[in-house]
Amino acid sequence: MKITLLVVGKTTTGYLKPGIDDYTARLGHYVPFDIQYVQDARNTRNQSEAQQKQNEGRGILSSVDKGDYMVLLDEHGREMTSMQFSEYVQKRMSSGVRRVVFVIGGPYGFSEEVYERANEKISLSKMTFSHEMVRVIFAEQLYRAFTILNHEPYHHE
Repeated sequence: MKITLLVVGKTTTGYLKPGIDDYTARLGHYVPFDIQYVQDARNTRNQSEAQQKQNEGRGILSSVDKGDYMVLLDEHGREMTSMQFSEYVQKRMSSGVRRVVFVIGGPYGFSEEVYERANEKISLSKMTFSHEMVRVIFAEQLYRAFTILNHEPYHHE
C-alpha cells in the first residue's frame, strides 16, 4: 500500500517545512509515502469562499484515482487516539487498497463534490489548526502510528 498526503497549496511557512520533511523521510522506512500539492485558488479577492472551494475541489478530484481510498482530514470527522489511529492504518493496509489518500483542504475546507467522493473523514482535533500546520501534525501522527505498529519506543501510553 502507498500513502499520499494531498494538500492544497505549497507550504510557505518556513519553520513547518523542516518538520514535514523530517517526518516524510522517517515514514519512508515503513511505507511508500509522498506529499502531492494541488494549486490553491488564485485571484481570491474576486472569488467567494464557495468559488474557491470549487476551484480547489477540481484540483483535488483530478489528483485522486478511481481505486484510491480517500480520507478527508476534516474538523467534522471521526476523532481517534493515536493508538486507535494506528489500528485504523493497519486495517487500511490489510484491506487490499493500493493507495490511501489523506486530503487537507484549503482555508475554507472542501467542496460538496469532494465530500461526495470521500470514503470517510477523520478529525485530528476539536481545535482548529492552519491548513499548513495540519501537514506536520498529520505526518507526525502517521509516523507515530507506524512506530506503534512496529512496537518501537516512540509512543508512550
